[in-house]
Amino acid sequence: MNSELPGFILVNACIMNNFVLSAFLGICPFLGVSGKFETASRMGIAVTFVLIVSSICAYGINLLLTAFHLEYLRLICYIAIIAAAVQLVEMIMKKFSPTLFRALGIYLPLITTNCAVLGLALLQTSKNYNFVQCMAYAVGAGAGFTLALVIMAGLRERLDLHDVPGIARGTAISLILAGILSLAFMGFAGLGT
Repeated sequence: MNSELPGFILVNACIMNNFVLSAFLGICPFLGVSGKFETASRMGIAVTFVLIVSSICAYGINLLLTAFHLEYLRLICYIAIIAAAVQLVEMIMKKFSPTLFRALGIYLPLITTNCAVLGLALLQTSKNYNFVQCMAYAVGAGAGFTLALVIMAGLRERLDLHDVPGIARGTAISLILAGILSLAFMGFAGLGT
């Protein structure tokens, strides 16, 4: 069992080892949904919810599989859990916020294939976290994912107000911004040791 404090795990997953900007997991929704602040923040909340549900279920499934010596089934079980959690989010969002459901478009079902969600389940298992540590890891990863999306959305909205040279418009400037953000967050990497 790992002896890291839950508070340290939360801050570490959120800032120092941010899934998007340090580990480069979840880049597809990061670049695709970060055009508007409102959409980015709500996508971050949806992904955080999926991360928490997946973390809880992955912890339970891991205990069960370990008890019966069926560890080789982890990956397929985690994928099934993630798909079910995303379907739950999709149904809730379609029912209570149809405009957001339409705004997120294809990126909402893509949470299923978001490598940040699967990465969380696999990493918490490999680090032998207990239940509280798993929850801290999921909340920290979700907060870090949301933070990255919101910062990127804010920067992209500000760029819409300025004259960007033609060669750097669109995807090019988005990738440049993502690289600069990644460099900034990589500066926090040494704080956790």
